[in-house]
Formats: sequence, C-alpha cells, structure tokens
Amino acid sequence: MTEITSRRGLLFGAAAVSAGALLTGCTSNEPSGSKDEPAGNDQPAADDKPGKQVTIGFAGPQADHGWLNAINDNAKSRAEKYSDVTLEITEGSNDTAQQIGQIETLINKKVDVLVVLPADGKALTQVGLKAMRAGIPVVNLDRIFNTPQAYRCWIGGDNYGMGLNAGHYIGEKLKGKSGARVIELAGLDNLELTKQRTQGFDDALMNYPNIKKVARQAAEFTVESGQAKMAQLLQAQSKFDALWNHDDDQGVGALRAIEQAGRDDFLMVGGAGALSAFQAIKQDDGVLKATVLYPPTMAASAIDLARALGQSKGIGGLAEFEIPSSLTLYSAVVDKTNVDQYMSTGFK
Repeated sequence: MTEITSRRGLLFGAAAVSAGALLTGCTSNEPSGSKDEPAGNDQPAADDKPGKQVTIGFAGPQADHGWLNAINDNAKSRAEKYSDVTLEITEGSNDTAQQIGQIETLINKKVDVLVVLPADGKALTQVGLKAMRAGIPVVNLDRIFNTPQAYRCWIGGDNYGMGLNAGHYIGEKLKGKSGARVIELAGLDNLELTKQRTQGFDDALMNYPNIKKVARQAAEFTVESGQAKMAQLLQAQSKFDALWNHDDDQGVGALRAIEQAGRDDFLMVGGAGALSAFQAIKQDDGVLKATVLYPPTMAASAIDLARALGQSKGIGGLAEFEIPSSLTLYSAVVDKTNVDQYMSTGFK
C-alpha cells in the first residue's frame, strides 16, 4: 500500500460502512446487491431521485493492493446506481506524471466534478488547483493535497483512529492480566500513515498500565513481508499476549508464519477490513479475533459527494445547504459480535 495521509476532520460514527449513509435523502427502491458485489452496494444510494445529469471524472492510482482495487470497484458500482451520473474513469497509475496527464485530460473534457485519489498528494496538488481554477470542484479522496485550495471536499480514513481503537480493543481484552505483553507488526515506516497508526496505538495503551509493548517490526503491506517479519517477531518473542497488525493483506502472511510456528497463545487484531480477515474472525478457530476498518467504501461516498456537488445539493440529515469541506471516516472495530454486518464491505 502506498501513502494514505489521514486528516481528522468531522467524525461520523456510522461512516465505516459508508459515509454515503449520511447522504441518503430517500430510500432506494432498487434491490440490495448480492454478497459478491463490491462494498457500498448494500447501502441505499444517496437521494436516488434523478436530477441534473452529472459527469464525474475519477482518477486513482494503480490497483496494486486489495484495498486500492476495492476503491475502484466501489466508485464504479456507486456511479451505476444513478441514472443521472456518467463516470469517466482513468486506468490508474502510480506514476505521478502519468496521473497528472490523466487528470488534465478529464479537465479538458470539462467534466462537472472530479474525484481524485492521488498516488502522491503533494505531487498532484497543482493539478487539483488547476481543476478548481477551471471551475471543476474536486473531491479529494483519502491522500490529501497540500492545500485546501486544491479541493472542495476531502473524504478519507483515520489512521490515528485505527491505532487508537486497536489499542483500546486489546487493552480491554487484557485489562485484568498483570504484566501483559503486546507486539506490533507495522507497515512501511517511511509513510506518515504508519507513524499515525503506531502513535494512536501507543496513546491507547497508555490507558492500561498493566500492558507493555515489548516489540515492534515494520513490514511492507505485502503478504510476503508480513510472513517474513512475523517469523522474526515470533523468534524474538517467546511469549506475548496480543499482536496488532496494521494491514490485513500483510496479515495473510503473518498468519502463515504464526501457523508454521504452531503458536496460538495470543490474540491478533488486524487492520483495514479484508474479506479474508472477516471470514477468519467469523470462523473463530485461530488467533485473529478482530480487525480495525479503513473502509474502501469511502470511494462510493466520494461519488455521492461529487453528485451532490454537481447538482448543487447538500446532505440529507444536516441543516447546511452545502456539503461539508471534510469527512473523516470512523475506524470501527469488527469482531465476532458484528462481523456479519460488515461482511459485504470486505475487500479481496
């Protein structure tokens, strides 16, 4: 996974399923999607009464990670809910120059609204400014531009909140255990998101004086790195009570290493919300007991916001005439008690 810079703005507790739930003006008459459909399909489309035709340009990075692929799927499936929305979607690229070119093509096509998840927020700030100056409002998705002048609305996840909620979940599970020991399998250490997730985790653990974090190892958000780095942790730590893993993709590898080592003497909490994690939590025959969401349904909600912008609408349920300038999604904890609710949002 590449850099995902979180910005803590407005917090909405139910937004982990989809911030689009806040945008619902009336109930959709369309049937709910099947369990195999991308996340976001099982929520009513926002204000589904047809209105002004809106062309939305969507530009994201290359889908080289399960979460990023789910972002693209969510955007496409949400747009298909609306008879008044046309989606112009780019191929996606991690090359900033190429992505800038793709966005400039959308600007030249005079799309009504742009939704952009930049491969690099800093590098793409200028093209965001270019779109805004051309009169095309920009919904900045997750990785934030350097200046609010480059977007009309930002929507994204809460990396600090992921760590905070993971820490509190583990803390409550180990609250009665004296001398409890926890370890952390982080993501790429050169990314701000990784630092934020670790900071949130550490801050939460400060509330539990009986718990000590005894080891931390950075991986690379891949299955292979998760397996290799988890194997190192297991060798170095003969006994601990809980593990927090930042990412469910690298968690697949971590679970392989745990199985190979024959370890089952601790609980594990994952991160992001992969379908494989949900299935393991529901099966409940291993160490993985929960995962903390970084919901890709934000892309579906970004389409809702773009449509509202194109039709000069606000958000149903709020008093303001305009959509907010910032929406930060809540990092819900999914465990056996609520996994069925979130199963359809899991990404592959």
